[in-house]
Amino acid sequence: MRRHSLRAPAWTGTLTWKAAVFITVMCCALAALLGVLVHTAVTRRTVSEARAKALSRLDGVTRAYEEGEALPADSGIDPPGLPASLRDLAVHGRRGTVVADSHGRAAMWAAGPADGRALATEIDYSTSAHTINGLDRAIVGSSALAIAATLLVGAFAVTRVTRRLHQTARVARRISAGDLDARVDDPRASDPSRPQDEVAIVAGALDTMASTLQCKLLAEQRFTADVAHELRTPLTGLSAAAELLPPGRPAELVQDRVRTMRALTEDLLEISRLDARTEEVDLAVHALVPLAERTVSASGTETVIRVVGACAGARTVQVETDKRRLERVLGNLIANAHRHGRPPVVLTVDGPVVTVRDHGPGFPDYLLTGGPQRFRTEGGGKGHGLGLTIAVGQSAVIGAELVLSNAPDGGAVARLTLPEYVPLDTDEPAGGNGRTGPT
Repeated sequence: MRRHSLRAPAWTGTLTWKAAVFITVMCCALAALLGVLVHTAVTRRTVSEARAKALSRLDGVTRAYEEGEALPADSGIDPPGLPASLRDLAVHGRRGTVVADSHGRAAMWAAGPADGRALATEIDYSTSAHTINGLDRAIVGSSALAIAATLLVGAFAVTRVTRRLHQTARVARRISAGDLDARVDDPRASDPSRPQDEVAIVAGALDTMASTLQCKLLAEQRFTADVAHELRTPLTGLSAAAELLPPGRPAELVQDRVRTMRALTEDLLEISRLDARTEEVDLAVHALVPLAERTVSASGTETVIRVVGACAGARTVQVETDKRRLERVLGNLIANAHRHGRPPVVLTVDGPVVTVRDHGPGFPDYLLTGGPQRFRTEGGGKGHGLGLTIAVGQSAVIGAELVLSNAPDGGAVARLTLPEYVPLDTDEPAGGNGRTGPT
């Protein structure tokens, strides 16, 4: 039988909660310590004063007893209500005092020996007892108020720090998502004249790191774009020269390599545009099934097309997308499945979702964990890792979601979810009324 361990709620792990608990515990401990000290000191002084008064009165009662005079009120030999412990002490020839209840009120008893019996007297101790009880209540009340005030002030101070930490974390997540323009801009970090705390130091370091990273990435993007542009001209001439070679195996090899170089150059240019986020999308409404069929036909591969779900019969599911970019994404996914997987390669259309699956070894772990990486392929296979990189980038441009995974029974699965077009009152013909806007 499996046991489920109890887990604390997530909010108990926050810095605000931990600081609040720490402040509360420390305030309670301090209040308890101070309360005990004050209670002990006041009680000791009050009891000492009452004891001195009772013993002084006992001296007067003893003189009156020895001289045969009448004893004062609340005094006598073995009076009723005298505590047994104090009576035993007096019978054995010693004097002492004790606080006890007498007739429903607190009393200070004092007793001493008198002819083998106990001569005792009592004084009212209820006022002192009430004073001590009132002091205890005041200590508890003031401690509660002090704890509440300290907790509020401490929570406010900690919340200000945690708010800045959350802001720094949000900026870090934006940077990791690709927004290299995100900055914390903590005023304490930007103004050297102001005292800097640890949060400001972390925020400043994050901003500096983001600026340095942005400069390096921009330099790499410019380098990639410049190299691709510079290669275009000589490759064009080389391609023309290769066409003039006499027919034969050497000419075929040269032409094949030139075509590969030209495709690689175009991929590099496309990636540089995606990195620079300068692409503009041309949105229009298209029928998804015919578009997928045309893409498979243009790929020249043996790819099985399956249409399932609500669109299996009518085949009228429509999506709002950029046709050229969607064809580029699907073409790259199909080419990747044939290049790195094994047949059969199946393209499935289920509503606005297009799935491309092969039956090969599946995507490598590094790709599922960190996404496609340029110029990295598993096992020394052919390719540069640019096809999936472009597919992911173009999917983001057209507002689609591309998820890469492995099927439980083997094979790589690329699932592309497109924004479905939902007509309002009147339907517009598919493929019309394109709209252009920045990505």
